[in-house]
Amino acid sequence: MPLNRRFFLQSLAASSMAGPMLSFEAGAQGRTAVNMQIGWITGGNQIGEICAKAMGFYEAEGLDMRIQAGGPNIDGVAVVASGRYEVGQVSSSPSLMLAASQDVPVVCFAAGCQKHPYTFYSLKKNPVREPKDFIGKKVGIQSTGIILLRALLAQNKIPEKEVTIIPIGADMSPLLTGQVDVVTGWETNTTALKVLGPDRVGMTLWDAGVKLYALPYYATAETLKSKGDLVAKYLRASGKGWAYAHENRDQAVALLVKEYPNLVAADERAALDVMLSFSFGPQTKADGWGTMDPAVWQEQIDLHAALGQFSKRTPKLAEVMTLDVLKATADARPRIG
Repeated sequence: MPLNRRFFLQSLAASSMAGPMLSFEAGAQGRTAVNMQIGWITGGNQIGEICAKAMGFYEAEGLDMRIQAGGPNIDGVAVVASGRYEVGQVSSSPSLMLAASQDVPVVCFAAGCQKHPYTFYSLKKNPVREPKDFIGKKVGIQSTGIILLRALLAQNKIPEKEVTIIPIGADMSPLLTGQVDVVTGWETNTTALKVLGPDRVGMTLWDAGVKLYALPYYATAETLKSKGDLVAKYLRASGKGWAYAHENRDQAVALLVKEYPNLVAADERAALDVMLSFSFGPQTKADGWGTMDPAVWQEQIDLHAALGQFSKRTPKLAEVMTLDVLKATADARPRIG
């Protein structure tokens, strides 16, 4: 559904009152504190940052990096936009486009995943291997994902009436019981996907023509302007952490589970291989970890505008993303394919 401006304003007001405004305050042992606000409970998505902390990469940059967990009652974008924390990460790039369309001044400066892991799953006996296979199918999907399905159909010129949309929760069992022909999920969520067994067939949103970035990093326009050097230090250290996780996978999982003992090492190890396949690829081999393409962003903006998702105005590309931090760290970000 189109983003509601009142919701954003209320969230900004609430986050401003939730605690003192912080702006790169003094951290441990004189290092500058940088708070990373995420939109979920901390886990494997932050394994690169956990490695960077453990290996001293942030410390070497003079930073005291702190991960601030999110959750269902925390609007991370509003928290960062309010100035309370310095950088943030959301699950998907449309959140930042929608924020910009409502005059919320947050700007993406790097992409954690080069392709979005959001995937449509079916079974071999009734597979959806390409967009045209959606015709006549019953698609079980969470309410927040309906816009992604609409985008896929629009991008492939498939009338929405050709597909039956059935709202479901996170449970994937409706596919196994025949209630629906397709369910959705992130390819990186290997634990949840186990229930589908070896007969599952996956088609990513990206491969279906809707190119979204996952796990984009963002900060306010003011932070990027006035503290761009510190954001660059943060990104350099983070990139080194992700490179360490790529090259030392067992050790990386051990560091993650040590930091968060509630996680299951075997599950996180399986998920890491999949996550790294989305975090690294030909683009990162050429331009370094975290890279992103302005053309992909503009395509996203145009598609969401065509679907009527911007209730106030269509944001400009420069309001949504910047390459400045990537350019400033070009020589330091790991080039791994």
